[in-house]
Amino acid sequence: KPDQDELVPRVLAMESLDFIVKPATEFARDSIRLIKRCTKPDRSEFTKVAIATSFGFAIMGFIGFFVKLIFIPINNIIVGLN
Repeated sequence: KPDQDELVPRVLAMESLDFIVKPATEFARDSIRLIKRCTKPDRSEFTKVAIATSFGFAIMGFIGFFVKLIFIPINNIIVGLN
C-alpha cells in the first residue's frame, strides 16, 4: 500500500495534466462543432465580402500613403537640423 508521501506527487501530476488536457479537448470539441456548422458562401455573399475587403485594403493603403506623404517633409526638417 503506498504511503501519503507517494500519493501527493501523483495527485499534483494529474492535476497539472488536467490543466493542459481539459482546455485542449474543449477547444478541439468546439472547433469540430464550428466546422460542422460552417457553410460555403454563395456567389453573391462571396462577392459582397470580396468588395468590402477590397475597399478596406484600398482605404488603409491611402491612409498609409498620406501619412507617409505628410511625415517625409517633417522627417527632412528634423534630420536637416543636425
